[in-house]
Amino acid sequence: MTDDRSKKPTRRRDNRGSHLSELSMIYEGFSEDISVRPPDLSAHGMFVNTKEEYPEGAVLKLRFRLARSGVVVETRAEVRYCLKGVGVGVEFFGIAPEAVRAIEEEIGEVAQER
Repeated sequence: MTDDRSKKPTRRRDNRGSHLSELSMIYEGFSEDISVRPPDLSAHGMFVNTKEEYPEGAVLKLRFRLARSGVVVETRAEVRYCLKGVGVGVEFFGIAPEAVRAIEEEIGEVAQER
């Protein structure tokens, strides 16, 4: 299913939610931390609200803490799309299987509470 306005899929393969208590994002090759707001998180990626712009394919280093469990996740992510002035959609790669499970459990717990 697609949205004619954007030609991007409107269905997502994973449940999503904002489940982080902190987030650090670094553009590989640059040294400054990037100011971000809480993202829309799934087990395979996230949408990060930031005014920074990145080209598709840019690699970011992410570090975040899951709000409920306190698990810290560190991974690299590739920018899949950028909405100018709004944020970036990224897909994780090289993420540890334990981190994927922790994210799935975090998202599942919140979904069950609704």
